[in-house]
Amino acid sequence: MTDKVFVDTNIWVYAYLDTDNTQSHNKHLKAVECLQRLYRDTEMIISTQVLSEYYSALLKNKIDDLDIQESSRQLTQAIEVVALSKDTVTNSYLIRNRYRYSYWDSLIIASSLEHGCTKLISEDMQNHQLIEDRLSISNPFVD
Repeated sequence: MTDKVFVDTNIWVYAYLDTDNTQSHNKHLKAVECLQRLYRDTEMIISTQVLSEYYSALLKNKIDDLDIQESSRQLTQAIEVVALSKDTVTNSYLIRNRYRYSYWDSLIIASSLEHGCTKLISEDMQNHQLIEDRLSISNPFVD
């Protein structure tokens, strides 16, 4: 059985954006490499929250609306996109209270758990933390 992996917004944004800044360029390369490996070896999942955050982040980086829409369309055709539910929101409160993450990160974690993911790829959360004894957080930018 293939592992289900939830990929947080920041990974997709770094994969899309490539700048002349050395640190940003290195993150771009690592994000692209990470996503290629995950696409080949796992079942990737994102939520509608990730799609919304992705759109917003790219707009803030002055990416053209039509380019963002096309990128989002390609993304939704390539991987599974799950919707947030009332249960996801309720479960995010429990995650927030127990692990002290922000509301938005707790929503990502709750969505990951709800859809049977064993790994969450994110730059924003504690690397190697195990959530609810079944979801491991991994930061691809940490060596």
